Amino acid sequence: MRFENLIACRDPPSSLTERPTAMDPVVGQITLGVYAALLGLGGAIGYLKAGSKPSLVAGVASALFAVICLLAVRADPLIGLWLGAGLATLLLIFFGFRFAKSRKFMPSGLMVLVSVLVLVLMVVCSTQIRI
Repeated sequence: MRFENLIACRDPPSSLTERPTAMDPVVGQITLGVYAALLGLGGAIGYLKAGSKPSLVAGVASALFAVICLLAVRADPLIGLWLGAGLATLLLIFFGFRFAKSRKFMPSGLMVLVSVLVLVLMVVCSTQIRI
């Protein structure tokens, strides 16, 4: 098979202004699932390492809310993604204050970075949903 034939098989773009395809809500579901796992795991590690029951309770509660957001994305993607963005915003503020106070990357700095990433993905996914 010749190289020219391979190029000819590709569909050319219809125009230069064509918008890229929308991000699938599945990206939001995967993001929320990973976020829930990290939140639950973080709470468990905080309890095991420091004996912190508040860390365990907050981690499990946040993880459960992230799972609720994940399930909401399945029912109504826009509502679920915005709920996930709200959760990420609240945790970003909480961990941002803790990081500013302690200047320790673990766990506050890491959770700030993860929460920013989740927030950006939730907003991008929600703005690309066609109603």
